[in-house]
Amino acid sequence: MNKKKNKFIPELRFPEFAFDEGWEYANGDKLFETISNKNHNSDLPILAITQEHGAVPREMIDYHVSVTDKSIESYKIVEIGDFIISLRSFQGGIEYSKYLGLCSPAYIILRKRIDLDNDFYRHYFKSIPFIRDLNKNIEGIRDGKMVSYTQFSEIFIPKPNKTEQEKIASCLSSLDDIIMAHSQKLELLKDHKKGLTNNLFPQKGKKAPKYRFPEFQNDGDWAKVALEKITYNIMVGIASAATHAYRESGVVLFRNQNIKEGYLDDSDILYIDKEYEKAHKNKRLKAGDLLTARTGYPGTTCVVPDKYEGSQSFTTLIIRPNNNLIDSTFLCFYINSEQGQAFFDSEKIGGGQKNVNAGSLIEMPIQFPSINEQQKIVSCLSALDETITQQTNRIVQLKQHKKGLMQGLFPKVEK
Repeated sequence: MNKKKNKFIPELRFPEFAFDEGWEYANGDKLFETISNKNHNSDLPILAITQEHGAVPREMIDYHVSVTDKSIESYKIVEIGDFIISLRSFQGGIEYSKYLGLCSPAYIILRKRIDLDNDFYRHYFKSIPFIRDLNKNIEGIRDGKMVSYTQFSEIFIPKPNKTEQEKIASCLSSLDDIIMAHSQKLELLKDHKKGLTNNLFPQKGKKAPKYRFPEFQNDGDWAKVALEKITYNIMVGIASAATHAYRESGVVLFRNQNIKEGYLDDSDILYIDKEYEKAHKNKRLKAGDLLTARTGYPGTTCVVPDKYEGSQSFTTLIIRPNNNLIDSTFLCFYINSEQGQAFFDSEKIGGGQKNVNAGSLIEMPIQFPSINEQQKIVSCLSALDETITQQTNRIVQLKQHKKGLMQGLFPKVEK
């Protein structure tokens, strides 16, 4: 970024603007005014103000907050193209509305005073440079305070010419469209896996699945036994206080939050003292063990990979399968399936409170075919999981690319 004649030039610029002057900037209140129009009949949709989706009608997302007719009378009208300052703006920037609707009077609505490109500022108000300037200018908002219009007015905001605004907005919006298309593909893959899994395992009351590979068509019904019959052990990990034994390195300690559906998330793990761990050596994990969450999302299960042989877990359920009877990954798929998860919603483990413990888990009914058929199912679903992982990584890379691009396209504005 260069500064020239009290103007700023972004690091990345489209060729047609390469020899233009640097960007002008202005205080927030010179570009946007605050609006508080409550003249409505309460017949407009109520908008949820979210960091992920912006301002959207509540029925479009999983947002269930009841409000009285009387309170709605005080709600403000949000026009298409308005921006909204929310309670968490210091974290995720300012939200944009593509919808006409109502929002709580607690929110601050911004509307452009002059001819500006909405999409340019939609992207800019979510950029790292803007959020950094927002936080630099404001103190105490982490205590639950909202960014005020006065505070917003003190922030210096870039104002390139309208043509350059539109060019940048078009570039970033096109990238958003690509990310959206890949996200929709990911959801379709997940839906496909869910449907396939349901058909590869027996439905409730059935003794065999709807779909079977040709070589197993004549193999008859699947076996059905309690989980304890096909395992060597079902136990709970370390259940005594361990915080005093936390170390910068040592023996890995997994927690319930590390257990994801089908995989072990090791992005945030703890370590415990080796001497402390020796007292719990009977809890050590083996490769192929299953970890099942007791809290957070009870019933969610993953397989312990080879690299974490000998690690420990804290208050998770540990299932050690008898691999002569059942494949670890097959059992993991089964427990995570709708058929398996139905057990965790049952009265046997406390219903809504989901009191998952080893004593109740041993009774979980498991249906399974021969080892060869189990491995065929595992191969099929694992290949689909790999495709889902690749698609997920592709979306992460695209988002990182957009983040880097925005840092280059938007200069950091200073007074």
